[in-house]
Amino acid sequence: EHEVTYPDVDRRKAIFAGLTGLFFFLFSRRSGDLDKNFKKEVIRPPGSVAEPEFLERCIKCDQCIRVCPTNVLQPAMLESGIEGIWTPIMNMRMGYCELNCTLCGQVCPTGAIQKIGLPQKLGIGEFVDAGPVKTGTAFYDRGRCLPWAMDTPCVVCEEVCPTSPKAIYSREVEITNRWGEKVVLKRPYVDPELCIGCGICEHECPVKDHRAIRVTAVGETRSKERSLLLSIDAPSTDTKAPTT
Repeated sequence: EHEVTYPDVDRRKAIFAGLTGLFFFLFSRRSGDLDKNFKKEVIRPPGSVAEPEFLERCIKCDQCIRVCPTNVLQPAMLESGIEGIWTPIMNMRMGYCELNCTLCGQVCPTGAIQKIGLPQKLGIGEFVDAGPVKTGTAFYDRGRCLPWAMDTPCVVCEEVCPTSPKAIYSREVEITNRWGEKVVLKRPYVDPELCIGCGICEHECPVKDHRAIRVTAVGETRSKERSLLLSIDAPSTDTKAPTT
């Protein structure tokens, strides 16, 4: 009887990933430009140190991933290069960062994720001047957002936004739909100064496939170089990287 064999896809992927990662590793380390290869999709847990130090400290022990109550922390593949394989990144399709949770930092054995308390994460008490810890910023894709693209009422993102005041707000507009009917809609906006990048808006967005609102690492607390360009003309906010 002829034995049916199948291509070892996983092995091929592993070899390709290894060669690609080795090339990336050699040239990025030699040039010292590791952090310049910034990918906005790589969102680290709250309290994480700057990316070059994070990659040096993280031992890929999975403790933060296992303790995360919403499963938002997932092991990375090649999103952040060969050094970043199996390091924790936030996947908003799987979950979101619970506002009142700092478990990932509490269990990290190396300080890749700093042990921050709730006052520091939320930017209250003695940390009010520094503001809350931001893991990124949410952005709308108006071509997919129901009130913007399809004249369909939806305020899910605004309802679930946990910050106070809410980082997501809406404006009422009266429009004429394709049938000539007058319709009042609430169209949402993101205030980047208030958004902390928790990702609950993206997680709960009813639009399937690519969500109409998505979080990127732009504006994260741990790196001033990744600030939004619009903050250049805005009042300066001297945000400090999380410390123990």
